[in-house]
Amino acid sequence: QVQLVQSGGGLVRTGDSLRLSCTATGRAFSTYTMGWFRQAPGKEREFVAGINTLGRLSAFFADSVYGRFTIFRRNDKNTVYLEMLSPKPEDTAVYYCAADESGGSGSRYGVDYDYWGQGTQVTVSS
Repeated sequence: QVQLVQSGGGLVRTGDSLRLSCTATGRAFSTYTMGWFRQAPGKEREFVAGINTLGRLSAFFADSVYGRFTIFRRNDKNTVYLEMLSPKPEDTAVYYCAADESGGSGSRYGVDYDYWGQGTQVTVSS
């Protein structure tokens, strides 16, 4: 069973940046497509960003965060990161990382991911 352990959440102000981390157990991290999702109060979980086995050149984003967030991975650390470079209050949510064991080009749908992190709260104040 793969476990994903997240860190880096908290309170951030508009104009600052925040980096979320997600570290996986096991030996197959480099074969996974990784994704970030978020869920705000009263809303459904939504896709934020993804990255497949090709690394940073494969990164893809929800329209709502395009140009404001980045995603990258360090396979040597079994870790994927979400960089919130220009957060807005609308980004306030619980953020989850997820792993798709099958790899592939990458999915924007949570159902395609096999393992999930515990979630971490991100609150953006203006």
